[in-house]
Amino acid sequence: MPTWFCSRAWFSHVGPFDEGGQGVPEDLLFFYEHLRKGGGVIRVDQSLLLYRYHPWAATHSVLETTIWTHRVRFLEEQALPRWAAFTIWNAGKQGRRLYRSLTAASQRKVVAFCDVDENKIRKGFYCHEDSQERPKPRIPILHFRAARPPFVICVKLDLTGGAFEDNLRSLHLQEGQDFLHFS
Repeated sequence: MPTWFCSRAWFSHVGPFDEGGQGVPEDLLFFYEHLRKGGGVIRVDQSLLLYRYHPWAATHSVLETTIWTHRVRFLEEQALPRWAAFTIWNAGKQGRRLYRSLTAASQRKVVAFCDVDENKIRKGFYCHEDSQERPKPRIPILHFRAARPPFVICVKLDLTGGAFEDNLRSLHLQEGQDFLHFS
């Protein structure tokens, strides 16, 4: 589980936690504000802190849908404006969920889904049935090698025995420029 820390001066600069009450992901909101104000992140590959976990922790009051909504809005605010078009890597449940969660303007930037699942690729497209648009949007589903970056990747890491990571590496892309992880 990742954790982070900062100086008291930086904390004061970013602003206090949102103490909006139970169900507010105050640490996530603070982190996003940290990034908006130019804060960085440095990865340390060793344990620096040990958490005590218990069933009464406040973290359990934050709904997954609340976190999802904040993550999507941050993606739309900070990353998607840099791209005129993009591909969602995963034509499955998470990729389609991301597409449906985007604003109409961001949905129009999605030029394709990509995947490795032959059944999804053979289907050829994803039709957004809940759309109010007529005709309903039909987004192509391509093999990842036929798709064009940039990608928003909705595939969890370390679940495919390294196959996904190998596929991504084979494209020689730069994280942050050609793709972002959203999983």
